[in-house]
Amino acid sequence: MARITEELIRRRSEHNNLEITTLEEISLHQQDIEKIEHLDKWCRNLKILYLQSNLIPKIENVGRLKYLEYLNLALNNITKVENLSGCESLQKLDFTVNFIGDLLSVESLKVNEHLKEM
Repeated sequence: MARITEELIRRRSEHNNLEITTLEEISLHQQDIEKIEHLDKWCRNLKILYLQSNLIPKIENVGRLKYLEYLNLALNNITKVENLSGCESLQKLDFTVNFIGDLLSVESLKVNEHLKEM
């Protein structure tokens, strides 16, 4: 199981002088990641998060990313849309090629007035 580690985030933040606390965008695609973790603590200013083409089964630990505008979870193993209520600025979500079976979970996103594209 690949994990989101501080080292991985620093490697992917070369455009930000390896500084992770002020990161606004990070691409963690195709890393075989199975769990979203630590980003809500280490990278609270994220606006754009690319997690496509991983092995993530559940949306978690993103609720504190209140500046997050775009979340790409395409090509993962997501079955339910959940744990996004704290993402106050979320405008765009990509769930292309996942396994979302509970469409009621998508209804909860309607309360987010900023969400424009899913």
